[in-house]
Amino acid sequence: MSDKSMRERMLAGELYQADDPELAALQERAQRLSHRINSADPTQVETLRALFVELLGDFGEDAFIRPPFHCDYGSRIRFGARSFANFGLTVLDVAAVTIGQDVQLGPRVQLLTATHPLAPQPRRDKWESAAPISIADNVWLGGGVVVCPGVTIGENTVVGAGAVVTSDLPADVVAVGVPARITRRL
Repeated sequence: MSDKSMRERMLAGELYQADDPELAALQERAQRLSHRINSADPTQVETLRALFVELLGDFGEDAFIRPPFHCDYGSRIRFGARSFANFGLTVLDVAAVTIGQDVQLGPRVQLLTATHPLAPQPRRDKWESAAPISIADNVWLGGGVVVCPGVTIGENTVVGAGAVVTSDLPADVVAVGVPARITRRL
């Protein structure tokens, strides 16, 4: 067994167990801040912005996320300048999630870095891991899009509503479906 803490293992992209007390404390912080965000008066834009600045690893200038919002840690999320997320964004930020500038996220988008072993015993033993998600500048994800662990989406790409993105998408394409497939170049 490694001498690394579960947090160190998680940050290194290795298998780890999420029920570790140090990780639980970090999740509780994110839950408290998310609760404050989701309970805030939605017209109090400056209050919401201050809460997102406190919660997220980076929250760019003129960025906006409409509550409700849910995440695991918050600190692993970089949300670029002038980017916008509509209602119901869920980010499982066990690994880093980078959202570029001028990105548009429709309602109920899910960015899911967490993954689990395929073998039954390690899964039963509660081991998990994660792979980062990267969304380049000027991407548009339609409502209900799910982005899976380890995916990179290139600049200017559009992903149609309800798509499930299981592998990287290059810049300047439109992708739709389950799993998402490129239907045209922009």
